[in-house]
Amino acid sequence: MAAEIINPRSDSVTDNNPDAVFALHRGGKMAIQATVPVTNKDDLSLAYTPGVAKVCSAIAEQPELVNEYTWKSNVVAVVTDGTAVLGLGDIGPEASLPVMEGKAILFKQFGGVDAVPIALATKDTDEIIETVIRLAPSFGGVNLEDISAPRCFEIERRLQEALDIPIFHDDQHGTAIVTLAALRNAAKLTGRTLGDLRAVISGAGAAGIAIAKILVDAGIGDVCVTDRKGVVSADRSDLTDVKAEIAGLTNRTGQTGSLETALNGADVFIGVSGGTVPEEAVASMAKDAFVFAMANPNPEVHPDVAHKYAAVVATGRSDFPNQINNVLAFPGIFAGALKVRATRITEGMKIAAADAIAGVVGDELAADYVIPSPFDERVAEAVATAVAAAAKADGVARLV
Repeated sequence: MAAEIINPRSDSVTDNNPDAVFALHRGGKMAIQATVPVTNKDDLSLAYTPGVAKVCSAIAEQPELVNEYTWKSNVVAVVTDGTAVLGLGDIGPEASLPVMEGKAILFKQFGGVDAVPIALATKDTDEIIETVIRLAPSFGGVNLEDISAPRCFEIERRLQEALDIPIFHDDQHGTAIVTLAALRNAAKLTGRTLGDLRAVISGAGAAGIAIAKILVDAGIGDVCVTDRKGVVSADRSDLTDVKAEIAGLTNRTGQTGSLETALNGADVFIGVSGGTVPEEAVASMAKDAFVFAMANPNPEVHPDVAHKYAAVVATGRSDFPNQINNVLAFPGIFAGALKVRATRITEGMKIAAADAIAGVVGDELAADYVIPSPFDERVAEAVATAVAAAAKADGVARLV
């Protein structure tokens, strides 16, 4: 059955009107804007020929001057192949562009960072890597977006090995950073630390693997990851290389079996997989548990159910408190990394970002406020400052 085509010609922009979406997107959501005037021949001779030749010659002699005399040091490529777009799946590069444009305007709105959407007409891992490497001279960083697992892990790793600019797969690390921030504050609210907690993650894709890694790095008491076949444990013979690696880093208590079994007595549930967790499994969790059910639009545990048993509930939705939203992380992370011309984004920079996000909540900490709003103007600045400082501490900053 063909999908329904909503009339894209209506200019009506009202609440709950699907035509409003098309009205907003008509012509795209972004444009290039000049930062200098070109209104007469003198302006033209400075902005373009002959004056521009002097700048080109200077950069040819001292390549690092490109950061001072072009926009490179404040522009990010938002790169996708369209294979894992939101909850829509593999819809292709053209259909991914509205999301990539949206990502770009969030970079600008929240972090003051220019971003260019780039949708690639290939799913081949080597071709994606080669293409981004060839594009890299134009950009200060690369945000990988909506690329399906497990290819996304290899693409990020190989690009970071090949390039000396930050490579950041937001579906992995943005989610992980904001989750860690919320979890730190939830633990603080209930008089605990990360080291007191045992967490269970539903989903062994990009987000689930990254969340597990950052929680281990941050000092979680224990964490295990589950997939469709149950706990990702070292005794399984069907694990991919990525899952085998995470099995070796997690699950100190030796959990086996199903997600429901692992949740018995657990302090934290983190959902990044979709599906539904039975209420009985949620009820079996420890006292003052945390339920972070982030599948969108349908959380793995509905908040009404989670609140029966959990001290803190978070989702990926904007219509419930404690939204785990990547926009809290990536604009400030890139703003901070670009400010010091970092060569990469380290684990220390990610944890610093999470701590900065958590810190914005401050004395307002409450069960329905363990994470700030995406519209809190303090967030991006706090994250950028923390990330820049961490980049210097980790020795990856060119500017100190």
